[in-house]
Amino acid sequence: MNTRVLIVEDEPEIAELIEYHLEREGLSCEISHTGKQIVESVQKNPPDLLVLDRMLPDTDGIEICRSLKADPETRNVPIIMVTARGEDVDVVTGIELGAEDYIVKPFSPKVLVARIMGILRRRNPTATSIDVDQIRVLDDRLKIDSRRHRVTIDEESVELTVTEFGLLRFLAARPGFVRSRDQIIEAVHGRSTVLSSRTVDVHVTALRRKMGELGRSIETVRGVGYRFNDQSEVANSD
Repeated sequence: MNTRVLIVEDEPEIAELIEYHLEREGLSCEISHTGKQIVESVQKNPPDLLVLDRMLPDTDGIEICRSLKADPETRNVPIIMVTARGEDVDVVTGIELGAEDYIVKPFSPKVLVARIMGILRRRNPTATSIDVDQIRVLDDRLKIDSRRHRVTIDEESVELTVTEFGLLRFLAARPGFVRSRDQIIEAVHGRSTVLSSRTVDVHVTALRRKMGELGRSIETVRGVGYRFNDQSEVANSD
């Protein structure tokens, strides 16, 4: 079965441009020019990835993202938001809701395709080389299973986006090693991806929040980046 991408974009020219470049990569695309009933449509037949316009004529893309990420049946559908609004507050809102990426118009179709393909590859672990299949840290309280794309804390599953999962795996694979933001971007999104440091910081903040008290194990190294501290005091807390 072909990988299916749902494009929700009210400008036909942009939607068709995205479709053209994705189909050249062998992906199957569907287009909707309105946000009406998109949540219901995704619930009935989840795509492998959703390209979502932030500003639609009949609804706000942020609200669609919020609804999909709040539903256990659709929260794992990766979302890339495309918008003419590039203010920090918009980017932060989209990522904190669980969007994998946020691309501002005008954009390069090649960049969008590269980011989409990167997300799809990471969702299919068998399609890429995996450095570490099983990572157990913090006295085995935190377990990362790359093959099943699953994270548990104290045996309870933690729902992470593809980006959050890749970020956590990259840091936890080498506890104590300091990783720059550029290294994190390259490891999680690929060498050709251009993202701001602010975007990395937002993903880290969201990841820490989902990890609860164990989020303190991801330490900020001022002026450099982040490191995972496997000796964090939370490992031995009652």
